[in-house]
Amino acid sequence: MLVLDTHVWVWSVEGDTRRVGRLSRQALSRAESADRIRVSLVSVFEVTALCTVGRLRLAIPVERWVGEALGAAGARLAELTPSMAVDAGSIPDHALADPMDRLLVATARQLGATLLTADSRILSYARETESVRVQDASR
Repeated sequence: MLVLDTHVWVWSVEGDTRRVGRLSRQALSRAESADRIRVSLVSVFEVTALCTVGRLRLAIPVERWVGEALGAAGARLAELTPSMAVDAGSIPDHALADPMDRLLVATARQLGATLLTADSRILSYARETESVRVQDASR
């Protein structure tokens, strides 16, 4: 199972293949055909917040984009659970300063999934702690 980091979700929905590497595109294709792609509520929040402040521009209203993006490409919503929140809260902020990143890492851990991300801080955290499976989306 793959949990998509927010940027990877946007890139894959928008068809931005320049940013998603060949191995990651293959992993996405395999996961899609098996209905094993998950998107966290955190990513829904982040996409909306980025649109609100103008850092992300979508061709359609964000609410419609989210609905269509969750309906497409085999993506399913990964609901946040209390155990994910506790897990995320246990990650020190010096390890991952962004609380949204901590929630994404915890989601992947709690689901036993691989987090597909190009975020260098998350990739470093995963290498240093070996506590979450990640795949570098740029590869």
